[in-house]
Amino acid sequence: MNPIRILLVDDHAILRAGLRALLAAHTDLQVVGEAGDGEQALLRVNELRPDVVVMDIAMPGVNGLVATRQIVQAHPQTKIL
Repeated sequence: MNPIRILLVDDHAILRAGLRALLAAHTDLQVVGEAGDGEQALLRVNELRPDVVVMDIAMPGVNGLVATRQIVQAHPQTKIL
């Protein structure tokens, strides 16, 4: 079975690093990328096609709520937490 591909989105690099470290212990999960804001998240989803996006809501620029709406519209198969 293929691992679940995850994109981490948060404006705090230390939080992304911590989540990546926690998820690395699970062989059925694979962090395929990171983004520091909603605009980067949209680009990374288009590029990487993750199965799941772990999304921060409060970020500078394009916030997580706006990015979530756009991702769901463009990639309805992608799940967002």
